[in-house]
Amino acid sequence: MDATLAAVTRQERGKNEARRLRRAGQLPAVLYGGETSGGTAIKMDPKALLEILHSESGINTLIGLSVDGAAASQVLVKEFQVDPVSNELLHVDLYRPPLDRAITVNVPVTLVGEAAGVKQQGGLVDFVQRDVQVECLPTEIPEHIEVDVSDLMIGQGVRLRDKLEGVTWKPVSDPDTLLVHVVAPKVEAEPVEAEAEAEAEDAPAEADADADDARKGKAEAGD
Repeated sequence: MDATLAAVTRQERGKNEARRLRRAGQLPAVLYGGETSGGTAIKMDPKALLEILHSESGINTLIGLSVDGAAASQVLVKEFQVDPVSNELLHVDLYRPPLDRAITVNVPVTLVGEAAGVKQQGGLVDFVQRDVQVECLPTEIPEHIEVDVSDLMIGQGVRLRDKLEGVTWKPVSDPDTLLVHVVAPKVEAEPVEAEAEAEAEDAPAEADADADDARKGKAEAGD
């Protein structure tokens, strides 16, 4: 997706300043890359960034970032922190990647279609690997790797190597990685087997009871 953000530099750092910014509806952030080796402290609208993070490309979105009204530069999200209770964005680190150099990113795997092995054989789709690592230029990061499961029968699956034709990225994850397959449903134990097991467990107890009755009969006969 095409995404742009506007940010403003900030002079103050530290936890107190970060809390003050969040109370004022701003998101504290740090931009890495460029002339400042230690990163530039900035602030921005958290809602605009949340929309990007919740998009299909998510954290892999190449963002046009304008700082203090200057011309936008291309950045990626390096890391972000979210409040576990409120889901509020607490902090984000951005970085300017070299646009002419390949980087490694995690790309989600998405499934489309309904497997024939589910409709015709009663199987189950086992979604084994939901994301994989790939290497590509920052401008060519795929939003996702789409896998069509429509033709899969029970015992059949799709591996990463099956999705390499015509792509602009190289796999970092093992090409033999199984992404998805269709498996047979688990068969529950037959009721007859369960009853047989229960009878086998009761047999020793019944045998002991019969032995006790026999001993009592002998004792009474002796009296």
